[in-house]
Amino acid sequence: MNNNDLVAKLWKLCDNLRDGGVSYQNYVNELASLLFLKMCEETGQEKDLLPEGYRWANLKAKLGQEQHQFYRNMLVQLGADNHAIVRAIFQNVNTTITQPAQLTELVDNMDSLEWFEGDKGKSRDDFGDMYEGLLQKNANETKSGAGQYFTPRSLISTIVKLLQPQPREIIQDPAAGTAGFLIEADKYIKTQTDNLFDLDLDDQEFQRTKAFVGLELVPETRRLALMNCLLHDIDGDANDGAIRLGNTLGSAGESLPKANVILTNPHLVVPPVPTLPVLLCTQQATNSCVSCSISMMR
Repeated sequence: MNNNDLVAKLWKLCDNLRDGGVSYQNYVNELASLLFLKMCEETGQEKDLLPEGYRWANLKAKLGQEQHQFYRNMLVQLGADNHAIVRAIFQNVNTTITQPAQLTELVDNMDSLEWFEGDKGKSRDDFGDMYEGLLQKNANETKSGAGQYFTPRSLISTIVKLLQPQPREIIQDPAAGTAGFLIEADKYIKTQTDNLFDLDLDDQEFQRTKAFVGLELVPETRRLALMNCLLHDIDGDANDGAIRLGNTLGSAGESLPKANVILTNPHLVVPPVPTLPVLLCTQQATNSCVSCSISMMR
């Protein structure tokens, strides 16, 4: 089953949630929590990220009221986990599923999906792309407010190809949303470096832990971005992950490291902010023009 089919089937599972009174806006949050647990199992990341006793198999082994209570407790435990990034993803997260039978049905249906095509396995990036597809589906379906954290991936891809980010560059998005710009920049670099295998071990580690830095104001959106990054094998800083929480126009923005490339689509809202300098170029758009525009924003 390809990623588009999986996204469609995952979104179809939301019919179950709607019947239980879960709003459209909460669909992606409910699916994301369960999907992240399932993807950690499928990609083998469980042993590095999730504590024993609070993994997909533990949730799947229970049914009905016991499963529902275990899941609620599981979210609390993961929200207080020793792993800083897991803690950030699940902190203050609650489920809006109130009927145990619906949770059981959702878990069973998700577990029974055909995650692989024949004998061909999926990489972490494959699962990450599927997660991206789910975020895009949510943005397309819900419309209201989605644009503030989800920029169309076709637009992001075009901008990244124009800028041509390179290994060892620090790439930053001060209005990260669900981390689309950072994910696409990572993909671009991987295609240029044989999935990073052309780089030495130090540079590979740099790409995973230091190359990408984002800042997001909304905690719920940040957790979606952190999941997105981890599923694409972008770990970021050990304490904050690749996406920090804070206001770009405040002290959090001032503390961002210097960047070689800034890729962003800021959602400008009140209070009013000083007008940013805008470069008006009469020449045909080129890499240097785009780079110059970005340089003015640093």
